[in-house]
Amino acid sequence: MKIYLIIIYLFVCNFNIAHLFLSAVYSSPTAIKIGSKKFTESVILGEIVTQLIKSTGELPVHQRELGGTRVLWNALIKGEIDIYPEYTGTISEEILAGEGAHSDEEIRLALSNHGIKMTKPLGFNNTYAIGMKEEVAEKLKIKKISDLRHHPDLKFGFGNEFMDRGDGWPILRKHYNLPQKNVRGLDHDLAYRGLEKGTIQVIDIYSTDAKINYYDLRLLEDDQTHFPAYNAVILYRSDLEKRAPHVITVLKKLESKITESEMIKMNSRAHLGMIPESQIASDFLSASFSLETEPYEESAIYRLLRHTGEHLFLVVISLSAAILIAIPLGILSVKLPGLGQIILGIVGIIQTIPSLALLVFMIPLLGIGGPPAIAALFLYSLLPIVRNTYTGLHDIRPQLRESAEALGLPPGARLRLVELPMVSRSILAGIKTSAVINVGTATLGALIGAGGYGQLILTGIRLDNLSLILQGAVPAAVLALIAQGCFEALEKFFVPKGLRL
Repeated sequence: MKIYLIIIYLFVCNFNIAHLFLSAVYSSPTAIKIGSKKFTESVILGEIVTQLIKSTGELPVHQRELGGTRVLWNALIKGEIDIYPEYTGTISEEILAGEGAHSDEEIRLALSNHGIKMTKPLGFNNTYAIGMKEEVAEKLKIKKISDLRHHPDLKFGFGNEFMDRGDGWPILRKHYNLPQKNVRGLDHDLAYRGLEKGTIQVIDIYSTDAKINYYDLRLLEDDQTHFPAYNAVILYRSDLEKRAPHVITVLKKLESKITESEMIKMNSRAHLGMIPESQIASDFLSASFSLETEPYEESAIYRLLRHTGEHLFLVVISLSAAILIAIPLGILSVKLPGLGQIILGIVGIIQTIPSLALLVFMIPLLGIGGPPAIAALFLYSLLPIVRNTYTGLHDIRPQLRESAEALGLPPGARLRLVELPMVSRSILAGIKTSAVINVGTATLGALIGAGGYGQLILTGIRLDNLSLILQGAVPAAVLALIAQGCFEALEKFFVPKGLRL
């Protein structure tokens, strides 16, 4: 019972801290929140918008690399972000699919029905394209998308979003009558590596991508005009016009100010030159608007400490809650066998849900950021603790229970003084397993703006930077080992000495 009381105390303290933290970061009514998707161009545009707004005296918050279109759009609708960069083709074919909005005016009208407004185009068209290695395309005499019909054995690898979007692979295949069956979805940035290694031959590409020249790619001609124009724009909530009209004024300064060549150059500096996006944005504003801004650059140590704090926050809150709930559920499963099978079945089913899917399921309920990540991690931590508590109590020998009854101990005292101490090692083993799972799964929280070590891993994958990936992966592994070691040390205090022999 000592460990249980300590866990309750820690959870209450952590819950109060979490409430204050989440209220300050995610619910501030005054902060201007800018979002960006998890590809470099979107992050750069987000930084440009952030620094431009900051020049007005506001203190904007840039929530970087939040995931795909639907995550950003839903966050914008719910007011969790106020602004984010988007593309007209994505708006018409994905966000407003089925609403018949294709021209800029039709798009503006349809967006206004959702309480969203759009700037005029920023000046460049980043359309989708289909690409191949130049040498492979030349060898097979492929110049147009329609030429792919004659090569059914080619392996296609498309970004996960492209696999399902309204102008993506299903419609492209139908439009061009393509016969390929070997088509896989994968992270867009990893597709380039697959192309380089030869495991896939055809990928989807953004036309302003810096990697086109780096990997010597050929963009296939869209000879049947499948892809619409993807003019870059800024989406923002309508209420900003009253809440912060000066912000809208500076946003409109970006209209027609970014050429395609400038955008490619900025993407190249980030990908190939490894220049921080904040510095690239600052340089652009200086050259285009004579606006001097001070890009914020974190040292490697400070960045590691910040992400460690974010990761610990997610893990401690979710694991504390899981321990607090899972142990009683395990006890209940033994005392009420009928209900116990239902409990074990439910927590087992939760464990089978892919972690990324569980995070996405939480977004409509809790939005983006820390809350949905904590909820998902809590659910993932239940099974090992519930199962080990149940198994330990269920396997206590009947003779021991009979001896406790013979001593005249009531059920509550038997549980507290005899049964729980006897299964404490089993319970701690379940907690150790949950802690390791929790630390690893928490890296995915970065996809919905929860931060942590996953942010470093995502950025490293996006920039093809092994050093950044290791800066996130190695500390996560070390933290998992530390968590396991801490709970092993607790055995000396909470496992009876006789059971440790």
